[in-house]
Amino acid sequence: MRLLRTLIERDKQHAKAALPPELRDLYDGDLHFPSSRSDRPFVIGNFVSTLDGVVSFKVEGHAGGSTISGSDLGDRFIMGLLRASDAVMVGSRTVHDVSPMSLWIPEFTYPDAKQLYTEYRINVLHKTEYPLTVIVSGSGKLDLQRAVFRTRGIRTIVITTPTGSENLAKAGAAELTSVEVHAVDAQDGSIHPRTIMQLLHSQLGIRMLLHEGGPTLFGQFLAAQAVDELS
Repeated sequence: MRLLRTLIERDKQHAKAALPPELRDLYDGDLHFPSSRSDRPFVIGNFVSTLDGVVSFKVEGHAGGSTISGSDLGDRFIMGLLRASDAVMVGSRTVHDVSPMSLWIPEFTYPDAKQLYTEYRINVLHKTEYPLTVIVSGSGKLDLQRAVFRTRGIRTIVITTPTGSENLAKAGAAELTSVEVHAVDAQDGSIHPRTIMQLLHSQLGIRMLLHEGGPTLFGQFLAAQAVDELS
């Protein structure tokens, strides 16, 4: 499988751990990330759209990014590799636009490399098996029956407002052992990217964050100049 050239080649003198040989062969190069900033995570944006800006066809069962991207194997492998970050973040609409069984973990997008992703996270990055899943929802109106909230071993953080926290409590979020709800201040129900990154960095120790959209949340991060790399 021939893939895109190395995503990030600069600042290697400040690079973190490089890829092990098997992943380097599949990626057709090495992958280095600069050190995170002292005040927030290093943010990588991985967001799919057509050339004219369409992000979803809004067709039931086909509203996710895979319909836009055509589920290219090379793209899916790289997405899995990027998901080996500290954390993967999505907005609530993105959660509801995909299959109820969707998970934001490396092997969900490219199962053939499951063992390689796991070894990379554990032996090279010295992380747990799965990255932290971060869901941003101002309203807290989430379908807690979805797999992302109920899969053993996957820790899911919901960043929401005080009102959203109340809605999640009423829906039974406290009964889900792998789900943590963090209520933060917001203006007009919108949580500022700076607030999100401060929480992830200072309270949860996140140094690298993969941002997978959707368009509203991604646009907010771009407007706040809070995206360091685009993939």
